Amino acid sequence: MNLFEKIFNYDMVTKLENAGTFMVTSVERSWLKTMLNHPAALHAFTPAAMEKLQRVLDAEPALDLSDAFMEKARSKEKQVFHPQLRTLRRVITRQGAIRLTYRVKDERTFVNEMAFPYKLEYSQVKKDWYLLWYHLRHRAIMSTKLDNIEAVHDLPFSPERAAQVQIQIEKLLHKRHIQATIAVVKIYNRELSRILYAFSCFEKQVDYDEKEGTYTIQLTYLNNEAEYVLSKLRFLGKRVRVVRGEYLQKRMLESAQKALARYEGPAGVESAEGATGSSM
Repeated sequence: MNLFEKIFNYDMVTKLENAGTFMVTSVERSWLKTMLNHPAALHAFTPAAMEKLQRVLDAEPALDLSDAFMEKARSKEKQVFHPQLRTLRRVITRQGAIRLTYRVKDERTFVNEMAFPYKLEYSQVKKDWYLLWYHLRHRAIMSTKLDNIEAVHDLPFSPERAAQVQIQIEKLLHKRHIQATIAVVKIYNRELSRILYAFSCFEKQVDYDEKEGTYTIQLTYLNNEAEYVLSKLRFLGKRVRVVRGEYLQKRMLESAQKALARYEGPAGVESAEGATGSSM
């Protein structure tokens, strides 16, 4: 491809993007038509959007996956898309307030609590969606599983009041922020991308010391995320070392002491001798 063809293609793609046009292949259109048959698609799209997509894709053949996959017995499936997502996402986008009715762990129900939702989070571990919201009466940050939400009703809320609440939320979150410094052991510098990937969901800053040839990671996380950070540190093992962060250092020291305690005493000595003898 010569230079003029590249310029022409770039100009064409730019114009299409500015016009809101999205180019897809025939395989991608067939895949989309197949996905629209999934039960979760009814909740993921509005009726108007679903009707438009089905009309546009009417001429496309659906993919036949019956011979390609064999599904074995499994546990009960939890849908990634939750019916409440679309409603709550729109409220968050327009910075509105709601009256929230929800349950807690002991099966108590709170009715018509005045809430300002500001974020939706998905837990990869628990496979559940959570709504993060600000309690307008108690002035506290709350987290509620979407499965525990029974009703959502709009609450009149002015843009000026929304701006004030956003400032209060930022102040509360800032107080909950914790910073730690994690050093990458020099011999594992080549695994830096893997180490950074482990902390990909956190705010961080990476510094490099040219004189020492070492990387340090300034990690920022919320106080309720400490256990997750610890799990990542244990996963990385001897590749990293916590050089600043008293709580993380204390917990990592406890983990190391508990691990060493398993091999203390006669049982540990006999196991070690047995392992040595078998290897000789």
